[in-house]
Amino acid sequence: MISNQKLVAAILAGSTLFISACQTTNPYTNESQNAKATNGAIIGAIAGAAIGVASSSKSDRGKGALIGAASGAAVGGGIGYYMDVQEAELRKQLQSTGVSVTRNGDNIILNMPNEVTFGVDQSVLSSRAKNVLDSVALVAKEYDETMLNVMGFTDSSGSESYNLRLSQVRAAEVANYLMSREIKSQRISSVGMGESRPIADNSTQQGRAQNRRVEIVLSPMSQG
Repeated sequence: MISNQKLVAAILAGSTLFISACQTTNPYTNESQNAKATNGAIIGAIAGAAIGVASSSKSDRGKGALIGAASGAAVGGGIGYYMDVQEAELRKQLQSTGVSVTRNGDNIILNMPNEVTFGVDQSVLSSRAKNVLDSVALVAKEYDETMLNVMGFTDSSGSESYNLRLSQVRAAEVANYLMSREIKSQRISSVGMGESRPIADNSTQQGRAQNRRVEIVLSPMSQG
């Protein structure tokens, strides 16, 4: 029966091995890792080791801890860093376009307001929108382990059914344009959300303008 001290040593050994890897090159990008990736590897290694111990027989707990630490570190450091560098590139490409770039865990959210994408009650992409989407496609082609989930939103003016249909058409237009820029269809999904999930007050003109938007959520393929 393996002792608690040996279990701890196994966890630390697995963590050290993969933290060292994270400080050299990333398995997704072959670039040097940063501090955030290293922290992710540490957390992932410890969590993975704990899972490995819990799921192993008494005689194999040391081996389970090492395997779990290895897997956890690769996921914790790899995916997080992959999205970090992708986020930085998107911010660079989309600066001064009117499109905001935010982060939610391993997801990157691009908020494209209606003034960038479509005219009022229109579903034809503007030239400004195409320029923005060209920049998104440029990054997406480089980071091809990412899903692009396109969501259309409207304000609450008009009927609910009309708004839902309009948001579906707009989301599909954005998705189709991305596919025309050589992004594989398997990586893209589109959905219309209608007037649901407002981000501002629909009782004001300014609020309604904010609610009319298209969001592109970029997520790791393992989550897509």
